[in-house]
Amino acid sequence: MSSALVPPTTLASADMDALRAEVRAFLSAEIAAGRLTPWIDTWLTRWDEDFTRRLAEHGWVGMAIPTEYGGRGRTHLERFVVTEELLAVGAPVAAQWVADRQIAPSLLRYGTEEQKREFLPRIAAGECCFGIGMSEPDSGSDLASVRTKGVRVDGGWAITGTKVWTSGAQHAEAFIALARTEPLDTTDRHAGLSQFIVDLRSEGVTIRPIVSLSGDHHFNEVVLDEVFVPDSRVFGTLGNGWDQVNSELAFERSGPERFLSSFRLLAAEIGAVSEGRLPARTDLGRSVARMAGLHALSQNIAGALQRGEPADNAAALVKLLGTTTEGDIVEVVSARLGDEFTPGDDDGAAAASELTDLLRAGLHQRPGFTLRGGTNEILRGVIARGLGMR
Repeated sequence: MSSALVPPTTLASADMDALRAEVRAFLSAEIAAGRLTPWIDTWLTRWDEDFTRRLAEHGWVGMAIPTEYGGRGRTHLERFVVTEELLAVGAPVAAQWVADRQIAPSLLRYGTEEQKREFLPRIAAGECCFGIGMSEPDSGSDLASVRTKGVRVDGGWAITGTKVWTSGAQHAEAFIALARTEPLDTTDRHAGLSQFIVDLRSEGVTIRPIVSLSGDHHFNEVVLDEVFVPDSRVFGTLGNGWDQVNSELAFERSGPERFLSSFRLLAAEIGAVSEGRLPARTDLGRSVARMAGLHALSQNIAGALQRGEPADNAAALVKLLGTTTEGDIVEVVSARLGDEFTPGDDDGAAAASELTDLLRAGLHQRPGFTLRGGTNEILRGVIARGLGMR
């Protein structure tokens, strides 16, 4: 893997550099062995539990989970390095993604001791996959309008409602669902919301696939019909669901997946330029510079999370700018891949096929970049409020 086609190593620590080199060597070996095909948007589109377990064997899943819960006890910055390398190559990381990115840190902050000991060691071992139970039909990015309800029953709660856009629900063991557990207070719509760890194999759970126009199946609609959740699976504090969800969104929105989903396409374009099969475009440096700036901002947020500092607003900024950038990469390559492109010899023809295949995948995924995790319009409002502008 050419070092020119991966994000720059800007962390000063020699240990960080050594970790990055170790991950790159592992990924190169996976590609050479035919176990990994670089692709687009793989934290959503490529579910491979065997790959996840191989990562876990190297200690690269659950890195920031303390050793007492089966993790590696490493820093958010070290995890950032590994995550960035995986995404830059386009490794199949969807199976561990949600559990490692946001469920594990949320469990550490809000989970009971029983919940931590039940789930964290299995997450770190690559054996436990989670989904997200936030969005609902007709709610969009307005989570305060969720209609899923939790009703107190003997020994626990009965959860009824519908969640949508649940990535990987057809494979996942559980998700954390946001539900209203108290009547709506129109003066404080954020009050009375709670979270529950819902076993997706429970009676009353129906998982309906949402198949994209390309024929891919990543998303699902999850219908909950009086699904019983024991008191031991109440997540955090009853009525505190809104604050918990917002802290979770800092992990969901700030990571390098928010600007690296289409990185393999940019790398392939740069490769075509360097080999003379595409002319250099005058604004190619702008794309690289945007990527470098987002890398630095996302890395700084990882440092803030390591220090326990709030990062909600900065995370929203990364998500807004990052998903716009990765979408722009797809649009630019699509616009210039006509008569300008020269396949060349057999090797060039193979490279041409890779580039066009990556572009096709990028065009399929492009509409979702700026939607998932909060639309651009919602994020601009979040940022404006955070800056005291509204």
